[in-house]
Amino acid sequence: MALRIVERSAPAEADLVAACVRGDRAAERELFRREYPRVLRLVYRLVGSSRDLDDILQETFIAVFRGLPRFRGEARLATWIDRIAVRAVFDHFSARRRLPVPVEVVMDRIDAAGDLGDRAQAREGLRRLYAVLATLSIDARIAFALYAIDGRSVAEVASIMRIARVTAKLRIWRARRELERRIAGDAILRDYVARGSAR
Repeated sequence: MALRIVERSAPAEADLVAACVRGDRAAERELFRREYPRVLRLVYRLVGSSRDLDDILQETFIAVFRGLPRFRGEARLATWIDRIAVRAVFDHFSARRRLPVPVEVVMDRIDAAGDLGDRAQAREGLRRLYAVLATLSIDARIAFALYAIDGRSVAEVASIMRIARVTAKLRIWRARRELERRIAGDAILRDYVARGSAR
């Protein structure tokens, strides 16, 4: 008789949360393993390769595990964790009133197979984009980054930031207006944004 390998199915969200609340270390590791890559991408797109990245991720997951007993399932677990991550970013930088300008942010627009000159220009355009975003308020930058860089809908931005949709739209609009103003005087940034919107 041949042996069959049976894959263990991932625990349902509610069961996983309940096990974590009971203090099940294996469940906590599973939750961390499942959620960490997405949260890392989210925080990275908000703050870039900042030396604060690891601190924010640690603050996020500490808050997640402390808050799990109060999680009622009114939103998806991923949305609830994203809210905590965004709050951790906001709290971490609110005293400074500015988010850092990333040294380099890797995004899909920078095609590794492309011409070396094109990649260098794309990196410079991206650096300039984040330099503009760094001049915005923390609220506007987070809303714009969630919408334009992370690809969230206005409704998702509003849900994650716990604000009204109209407030999310207003923050995104203000960020876009400032970006457009700066693009008008910066040929490299203008070219970068034009290439990105053409794809």
